[in-house]
Amino acid sequence: MSEEISPPAVISASRLTPDASPRFRALPPLSLYIHIPWCARKCPYCDFNSHEARAPVPEERYVAALVADLEQVLPRVWGRRVSSVFFGGGTPSLFSARAIEAILDAARARLPLAPDAEITLEANPGTVEAGKFRAFAAAGVSRLSLGIQSFDPRHLKALGRIHDDNEARRAIEIARRDFDNINLDLMYGLPGQDVEEALADVEMALSYAPRHLSCYHLTLEPNTYFHRYPPALPDDDATAAMQEGMEARLAAAGYEHYETSAFAKFGEPLIPHPSSLIPARSARCAHNMNYWTFGDYLGIGAGAHGKISFPDRITREMRVKHPERYMEAAERGAAVQEEHEVGVDAVGFEFMMNALRLNGGFPASLFEERAGLQLVAVVRELDEAERRGLIARDHARISPSPLGRRFLNDLLQLFLREKAAV
Repeated sequence: MSEEISPPAVISASRLTPDASPRFRALPPLSLYIHIPWCARKCPYCDFNSHEARAPVPEERYVAALVADLEQVLPRVWGRRVSSVFFGGGTPSLFSARAIEAILDAARARLPLAPDAEITLEANPGTVEAGKFRAFAAAGVSRLSLGIQSFDPRHLKALGRIHDDNEARRAIEIARRDFDNINLDLMYGLPGQDVEEALADVEMALSYAPRHLSCYHLTLEPNTYFHRYPPALPDDDATAAMQEGMEARLAAAGYEHYETSAFAKFGEPLIPHPSSLIPARSARCAHNMNYWTFGDYLGIGAGAHGKISFPDRITREMRVKHPERYMEAAERGAAVQEEHEVGVDAVGFEFMMNALRLNGGFPASLFEERAGLQLVAVVRELDEAERRGLIARDHARISPSPLGRRFLNDLLQLFLREKAAV
């Protein structure tokens, strides 16, 4: 439950001025993101803030920097409960279970962590050890996300992954011994991949009955090796057939396609999540749902981003990116490199950029709750989106239409105002 705060007033569209700001009746839910920036090898498609570990990682010093970083941000979120924790990277599984436990202990000592908080850790199949996974679970990690990407050795090699198909299967088998809640990451549209091969990856993943699957279309992001030296990729017709085939197969297997790239097993006997936006019997990723419903999150670690709401404003911040410089900055109390207030003209776009990724859309009342503005503030854009057939809406709910899901970028562009600074 969100904390009740004052003042309760909400800005209407007629009152929007350059000096206007959001007003919240209650602050959004709060999550904690922890970035571990090192990986065994930088993948050629990866545009995340990750750094190849060419020497033993300075685990103890980095943990101390994370704790210092967390302490510096505490006054901004004092007393607010954390509903989920996510260790991302990089490759968090490079760290020892002792280090992960130390980070969680430090977080629990400084923040009210919900008893049923979802705690996710990303792991690379090439860094798997049975004892280590068991220790992660003992440390409090409740959800494991494995970066499988493919079960085809040829495609794994093309992606520059450090694991092969045998290691991918072994990692899943080891993880299942200690974790009930597992996500598998898959990619499609890979160099030299055909439709049958993409669907074969899905079939192999389904044979392990994971609670959650993330299926990403490979894209050539700027500042990556693949962007500089593009491989030959399947054409648009082939990737569309892959996507349609994967979606149909996962639906038949009982998975809910709830977000652009996310599929959750429906009917799993999970503990009901405190958020009314997540069905009680669904394996949706609670942490990512908080992002997509415009919740707040602390982001600590090298290059981590955060969004924090106050009674009268929304702020975004970014930490120092390079690991060594981040540790130095955190040690002197200056981990935050950039911070800015989200302008009122940008709030609508930022909300929609997240919430319209959800295939089922969002309750109309959520905009006021999480953006601090009345829905009338974006009524012009909603009218245009509906006129173009990109959304469906009524008094209770707003959802992207099938056309809107297909042309999501075009839909979001409607909410991008000239003065929006995002």
